[in-house]
Amino acid sequence: MRIVRLRYEGNIYFGVLNDSGVRLLSPESETGLKLTWNQVSILAQPVLPGKLICVGMNYRAHAIEMGSKLPEEPLIFLKPPSAIIGNKESIVCPKQSNNVHYEGELALVVSQRCRNISKEQAKDFILGWTCANDITARDLQKKDGLYARAKGFDTFCPIGPWIETSLNDLGNLSLKTLLNGQIKQDSSTSDMIFDPYYILSFISGIMTLEPGDVVLTGTPPGIGAISPGDVVQVEIEGLGCLINYVV
Repeated sequence: MRIVRLRYEGNIYFGVLNDSGVRLLSPESETGLKLTWNQVSILAQPVLPGKLICVGMNYRAHAIEMGSKLPEEPLIFLKPPSAIIGNKESIVCPKQSNNVHYEGELALVVSQRCRNISKEQAKDFILGWTCANDITARDLQKKDGLYARAKGFDTFCPIGPWIETSLNDLGNLSLKTLLNGQIKQDSSTSDMIFDPYYILSFISGIMTLEPGDVVLTGTPPGIGAISPGDVVQVEIEGLGCLINYVV
């Protein structure tokens, strides 16, 4: 099931995609009102989280690429929700940086409040999955030695195009990032050091997670620079394609 945010008659709802349009998810209806495409406007951002929690160095080959040791625990950091943009929206290269990079990632969306859950419980607290791009000002990351500025600019976290509630073979999904149609990242979730269920459990032992919070699970090798005029695509097996334009 693919969940989107949409505007209908001036209000914003969640809906489920189908061949003819969308089925409205509404507390007033158990089955949901069925609407055609010309009745609704699909919003670019599939979710508006309170928190964005990211994991660094979670692919073995990426850690080697960066000259780092494999972490013993997930390395987590935060991005502000103001960094989020949706599918087919624009990534803005800030004047403070001369070296902005793409980082294609698998992301999960939290379904309900959770704290101190086990890895075995984690599946019950995930609404679904989506594509993400952890845009990074690499020169500022190196200069600061910290992540907040380098990863926190507005537009630095594209997410979308929708939330997929079920994925087959989560441990071996193809993940590709394309720059202007050329494949730059080509990997699989099988290269993850920590799987998403362990990551969610780990984070829940640190902070309370709320419905709609998003967790980015790390990027594979092949990161690189983007420039104005570029088109970046993150494609994950079973999730579709997140497309963004660089300005």
